[in-house]
Amino acid sequence: MDAPTAALEAARFDADQHAQEMRDQGFTVIRDFLDADRIAEFRRALAPFLGSHHGRNDFEGFKTERVYTLVARGQVFEDIACDPRLMALLSRVLEGNFLLSATHAINLGPDETAQSIHNDDGFYRQPRSAPSAGYSVIGAIDAFTAQNGATEVIPGSHLWSDEEVAERRRDPAGLEKLLVPMEVPAGACFVFPGKLFHRGGANKTTKPRLAFTNQYCAGWARPQENFFLSVPKEIVRKMSPKAQALLGYELWPQFMGMVTGSHPRKSLEPGWVPPIVAQGVNTPTECHPGFAAGEDRDP
Repeated sequence: MDAPTAALEAARFDADQHAQEMRDQGFTVIRDFLDADRIAEFRRALAPFLGSHHGRNDFEGFKTERVYTLVARGQVFEDIACDPRLMALLSRVLEGNFLLSATHAINLGPDETAQSIHNDDGFYRQPRSAPSAGYSVIGAIDAFTAQNGATEVIPGSHLWSDEEVAERRRDPAGLEKLLVPMEVPAGACFVFPGKLFHRGGANKTTKPRLAFTNQYCAGWARPQENFFLSVPKEIVRKMSPKAQALLGYELWPQFMGMVTGSHPRKSLEPGWVPPIVAQGVNTPTECHPGFAAGEDRDP
């Protein structure tokens, strides 16, 4: 999708309606998220990375291939992560400069078993009365069906309190009865808050089911993947400013994410050397409690 087309799609997209659907039922579906050309491009770009390994545990899936750090493996993946419709929707529920938390392809093999029921915000240790720290996007490259391992969600579970969650977990069979498969066509995606309980379904067919997930988090939260280590700077420099910001090369007001007192984008400049190296590791440096937005405190 070229830039003018993406802008037109974004203008037609009702982000407020989709945000309200998430608040009400716990998820929203964007049925025409990827067209046939973009799906084909996705498959072509992903093909070199498939066939090398499978999951290491039951949660990843012993018969599932996961390709991590997807955003940095091709332009199509970066474009999907930065899609203007997703950015508009997420801006309704995550304030300020939110971050990309995780990004990977999921190729669910035949005979893969269902995941345990979980929610994606669990590791933030926040009370469920607090706003969701993260939101997940799952996109169907192959159509999702109840037979091939469609993601299964529990509508409304994002509203459960900590006490209700504890009570329902005492009856695992009853919890499973609440699951609803997200049967969507190829090219569709759905978005949901990290509090929603869900799982990857079992693939009972003879063919793999391909999908992707991009997960986003509040700017103050720690992302699941450390993109500063997994994505080399020579790749980040070629990315769009939006992608760079999603990877953490942006400030959360006033100075969270700073690099030795400077804006993190400065570290992408050609020839940039960390001040601790430029100044010498034995050179005393000024210790200061903070700095104004945009102020460069490097000597």
